[in-house]
Amino acid sequence: MKIKTAEYAGFCFGVKRAVDAVSELVDSRPDAKIHTIGQLIHNPAVTKKLSEKGVVTVRENELDRVLAEAPARSVFVVRTHGVPLSIKEKLAAFVQKNPESEILDMTCPFVAKIYKIMDDNTNDDTFTVLLGDSRHPEVIGISSHIKGSYRVFADCGEIESAYHCGELHDFESKRTILASQTTHNLADYQKTKKFLEKLYTNGLFFDTICNVTETRQIEVDALSRECDGMLIVGGAESSNTKKLFDISRGNCPETYLVESAADIPSSIKTMTGTVGIAAGASTPGYIIEEVQNTMSEQENFAQLLEESFKTLNTGDTVRGIVTSVSGTEVHVDIGSKVTGILTLENVTEDPQAKLEDMFKVGDEVEAIAVRVSDIDGIATLSKKKIDAHNNWSKILEAKETGAVLEGKVTEAVKGGVIVYALSQRVFIPASQTPVPKDGDLSTLVGTKQRFKIIDIKEERRRAVGSIRVVAREERKAQLEKFWSEIEIGKHYTGKVKSLTSYGAFIDLGGIDGMVHNSELSWLRISSPKDVVSVGDTLEVFVKDFDREKNRISLGYKTEENNPWKLFTDKYNVDDVVPVTIVSMMPFGAFAQIIPGVDGLIHISQIADRKLASPSEVLTKGQVVDAKITDIDTENCKVSLSIRALLNKDADGVSEEDIAAYEVSGNE
Repeated sequence: MKIKTAEYAGFCFGVKRAVDAVSELVDSRPDAKIHTIGQLIHNPAVTKKLSEKGVVTVRENELDRVLAEAPARSVFVVRTHGVPLSIKEKLAAFVQKNPESEILDMTCPFVAKIYKIMDDNTNDDTFTVLLGDSRHPEVIGISSHIKGSYRVFADCGEIESAYHCGELHDFESKRTILASQTTHNLADYQKTKKFLEKLYTNGLFFDTICNVTETRQIEVDALSRECDGMLIVGGAESSNTKKLFDISRGNCPETYLVESAADIPSSIKTMTGTVGIAAGASTPGYIIEEVQNTMSEQENFAQLLEESFKTLNTGDTVRGIVTSVSGTEVHVDIGSKVTGILTLENVTEDPQAKLEDMFKVGDEVEAIAVRVSDIDGIATLSKKKIDAHNNWSKILEAKETGAVLEGKVTEAVKGGVIVYALSQRVFIPASQTPVPKDGDLSTLVGTKQRFKIIDIKEERRRAVGSIRVVAREERKAQLEKFWSEIEIGKHYTGKVKSLTSYGAFIDLGGIDGMVHNSELSWLRISSPKDVVSVGDTLEVFVKDFDREKNRISLGYKTEENNPWKLFTDKYNVDDVVPVTIVSMMPFGAFAQIIPGVDGLIHISQIADRKLASPSEVLTKGQVVDAKITDIDTENCKVSLSIRALLNKDADGVSEEDIAAYEVSGNE
């Protein structure tokens, strides 16, 4: 066993200041009755020592009675956590009536700073979000300084739930103020700040976590990651101590909160590996030293115990080395007279899993002995149980941090499905799955799903998750990324999602854009069905977009496929081309040269004789050769002549020719 002690442990400045001041007061004012309003600090050993010196701890609900009975020479000490304004007013009134009495305000400077923040920044037009334990005296004291609306939330998850349930909508018109209990978890405060900054751009956000608290949380986070066991020394009611415990437990499952050396569990005394020791800001140095000495005495003992012959009992946690792997079981050398055996059912909930894929010879394994038979020389082990025990803290952390987990759906049950992740069964209600209402949940069995923990039933170690929350967040992130990158002219590959009378909707990957009929083709179309079908893949580009209205206008036709460009690139004046008669008018016939480009054959250019109507010579759908006599690029018009091919000397039709033809035709 190796012992590591945190560098920053024991009394902080505010706690030391208060304890020293009251100790000095006891010596300097033997004539006075000394009271502390609540425990001076949250440490039972300190409270007991002060009590032995005659210091009386007064509960707030007892204050009226105590003040009525208190002698004229009394001292009332305001604890480090502070007290509500109403308590201070009562104390001030007593001292005014009894000038020989006094008030000794030992409110932590960091707490007093929060009082001033609330006094200076809150009013009827603000809504204050206060992170912390609503039952803690520090939070109660801070609340008394808040003017206007406020709510106390335990963590960011509680705030997010309140927001999504609409509980905060009444406060959207007010300016938001954020502060926290001085001992609040730093990571949770930062997460909360980020969440509120997105909702309330005009908010005021105050980092009121004590820098001592912050430093110790960071140190314990690092220390607990490298230790096999942790001892957090401090009072059970100490908020900062409990925060250190929670942080450590998240990294190191074998974390214990002890108030003194007498509370150290035997399991950690005999632990191999490294044991870390940290302490809250209200823990006296002599108690920390006692814990250190006790654990140091165990180092040699633990080593000797480890080296001795191991006797294995049901329920023991063991570590061993894999010696063989087969399709049905894994053999583990656990340093005992019995051989450890792992079967698939004791490793995972997944019946399709294979032991050969999960273990190899030489692997180190931690498990719990569920059955020991000295006669057979076999110990049935369960890795599933130890994993569940070790990983439960990760489930709790995932709930606190909002981390996304991944697991396999193992079964459909009444009202939802079970996902197996981190060796835990997580229940996903039907409403939190992607399956529509009254749909078949069994379709999810065997699939891997990403989800978040949305609720914890701590007493039964049950976790509830949501697949839809992750899908919704990923969809939101996807949309944010799309809108941040979109620009006019940018090209996308999308699929035709649906058709309307006026155009086609294209799925660009989670967001739809529309191609109007006029943008689908250079040709006149009566319906988008003339060009595309649902499911087609198209290369489109952005013509315009409106983020606020969630609209994207897309283009499909390009200059490269413009029929006029295709025509002018291929043909010139005097070229002879095969054309198809598409329509006839009194003044001539229109003929298609290529799809999308028609030319006019004036009636004077159809034959080498005068015609009363184009139908004397031509019929709709007829294919004839014609000469290109003129290309009007400005107006995209083409003049054709059949006559020119009948008469080698005939040129293109002129305005004078047309006029003369029309006059002669009317004679």
